[in-house]
Amino acid sequence: MGLLSASCLLAIKAVRCYPPRCPFSASKSWLSTKTTPPLLGDRNILLMGPPGAGKTSVGRVLGQRLGLPVIDIDNDVLEESWEMPVAAKLAAVGGECFLEEEGEVLCNFSASGSVVSLTGSNPLHAPAMHHVKQTGLVVYLDVDTEDIVQRLSTMKVNRIVGQEAGVSMRKILRYRKQFYEKWLDVRVLCGTGDTVEDIAEKVLKAVRRYQDPDAETYVSTRSHCKGSTGNKTYFSDVVLEGLAPDGGLYVPTNGFPKIDTREWLRLADLSYPERALAILEKCIHPMDVPAVDLRPMVFKAYGANFASEAIAPVKHLVHNQYVQELFHGPTASFKDLALQLMPQLFAYCLPQMCNYLILVATSGDTGSAVLSGFSALSDSDRQRTGVLVFFPEEGVSEIQKLQMTAYREGNAKAVSVRSDFDFCQRAIKRMFGESEMTGYLAVEYGTVLSTANSINWARLLPQVVFHASAYLDLFRDGVIKFGDPVDVCIPTGNFGNAMSALYAKQMGVPIRKVICASNQNRIVTDFITTGECDLRGRPLVTSHSPAIDILKSSNLERFIYHVSDGDGHLVRELFAQLDREQYFRAPEPLLRKMQQEVLAGWCSEEDCLTAVRSVHAQTGYVMDTHTAVAKVVADRLQDGTCPVVICSTAHYGKFAPAVLGSLQQIQMNVPEDLVEQLRRLESLASSGPEMHAHVLKCLEERSSRQQAHTVCPADYNVLLEEVESMIQDCFLKVM
Repeated sequence: MGLLSASCLLAIKAVRCYPPRCPFSASKSWLSTKTTPPLLGDRNILLMGPPGAGKTSVGRVLGQRLGLPVIDIDNDVLEESWEMPVAAKLAAVGGECFLEEEGEVLCNFSASGSVVSLTGSNPLHAPAMHHVKQTGLVVYLDVDTEDIVQRLSTMKVNRIVGQEAGVSMRKILRYRKQFYEKWLDVRVLCGTGDTVEDIAEKVLKAVRRYQDPDAETYVSTRSHCKGSTGNKTYFSDVVLEGLAPDGGLYVPTNGFPKIDTREWLRLADLSYPERALAILEKCIHPMDVPAVDLRPMVFKAYGANFASEAIAPVKHLVHNQYVQELFHGPTASFKDLALQLMPQLFAYCLPQMCNYLILVATSGDTGSAVLSGFSALSDSDRQRTGVLVFFPEEGVSEIQKLQMTAYREGNAKAVSVRSDFDFCQRAIKRMFGESEMTGYLAVEYGTVLSTANSINWARLLPQVVFHASAYLDLFRDGVIKFGDPVDVCIPTGNFGNAMSALYAKQMGVPIRKVICASNQNRIVTDFITTGECDLRGRPLVTSHSPAIDILKSSNLERFIYHVSDGDGHLVRELFAQLDREQYFRAPEPLLRKMQQEVLAGWCSEEDCLTAVRSVHAQTGYVMDTHTAVAKVVADRLQDGTCPVVICSTAHYGKFAPAVLGSLQQIQMNVPEDLVEQLRRLESLASSGPEMHAHVLKCLEERSSRQQAHTVCPADYNVLLEEVESMIQDCFLKVM
């Protein structure tokens, strides 16, 4: 740490003035019989947090509301045991011994069915916390450090035990936080201005949530009954299954949790991983992934593997337009924001006795991001998971192809198909729907199929975070006041990123409109503007923005479910018609509701390249072709009355020939060598972004990777053979 001496690490406790004590008799009346059935049965509610967090005051309110005994460890346990005030004990033994003696007392503590306010330093003594944690649920009152400092000042506490000269109280409080994070069962995020009653209500809500995992189940978008009383489907189930058995996509049965304004304000000054953790804890039930296990996953996902410490920084572009750079992850696309976390969640939820093969269809960026994310798992997890990626041979950029085919070691492989993305995606969905085939794989090889496309809920959920983070950045930087609206413009083909923005809005982020930007394939634009999803005789046209070269947009199914208030019957009918006839039309009332939330437009190839060139001439900033599509559509559809965040979904280096050709205008001056293209682009980006190191390294090492990759015809049975062959390569040796 470098903040505290060894002795200070042992004992960090506030010397504070206590309020008048509640009169407890020597017979320890706080263990008396309850008058009403307790919330947790005989288990305690253990309030944990720094000094000044309000544990004692909140505990008293909870005790009154629940009719439970209230125990303050300082007043009712330590002082009775030592027969002296805590402050006097501290003065007598000194900081080095205090924590050990405090811990010894707590190790002998026994109570049940009570509200217990721990001391601020209890979590620093591991044996004591192991002991008390067995007795109940540890609720962490997560109060902002600045609020704590102000409260301690009001209480006339001007030092913390162990605080040496030159070491601020803030540093010690920040140091302590790691111990609170270690022992919590549930977090209560306390906003500035929250009253004791507010926090007590949040504690009750958090405890009730913990007790009721059945309130956070998932349902298929094609379910006939939203409140079905059949088998419950939990987060861990949907992570592994990917696609629902009826062919629909999983969504939360009761929608997204709402985060109040004071809690959003707390998140504004936090880092991206801290924001992600707070948001995801709200969305993933602790019975599925406990908070103490989720934290290391999140911090591993968003750490040194990203080129920018901000992870997803927001930068001013021109006028009221801001660009959120979502390409600083290891594969230089926004898919990394989900796929550095999703494989960890997947591995965490894996049953011990099963192997899983992850099938992925990609239009370019998802493939390399999936391969990167799953390759970062531990050896033991990789032994039980294989990844097989299908991509269109002629439908991705050369750099995207090199990124995918570079993965040749371990249980990961990319196979190209002489068709388009829609064929690849359709084939995978068909595999999931054929029970005979999936049953055969399960019996013969002990292997279950899953997917990491945005049809998988664990792929979509982390994307909610970066939309929330963009708004918080604008607020933190003074561009907007909290509550002011913003628009978000997203280049989209499969609608997953757009859907995650709508979910962020549902959580309370003040997004006014989600603007969907299509290239010349414009399936999403046509659907939003006309209500018609028409694939009849419609060819997929390759473009300079291949990641959105998609016709059958999977996440439109979630969007229709969302705007129809969960009408699974309607979703089932519409998509059954699409499968039969390659066409459906949304009812007029539904179309009007869609257009209230989403705007959509499309961009020609010429306009896309012109936008790359004009933005660079105006600002020196280099955009990739997908960001350029969003820029063109934002210029056309956004009214300028509020800021608009343009999602920059990929680094320009991944599409170097098109971007460099646009900037130089004369194609003959574009060098054939891809590394030289990147070097020249880097020299042109006077105001950023910098060249992506991983992309450059991939190309510089390409000579050692130019082995022939597997290329399949557009034949479903051939793809099935690739699946079985991959399973044999991955798991037969294990079997």
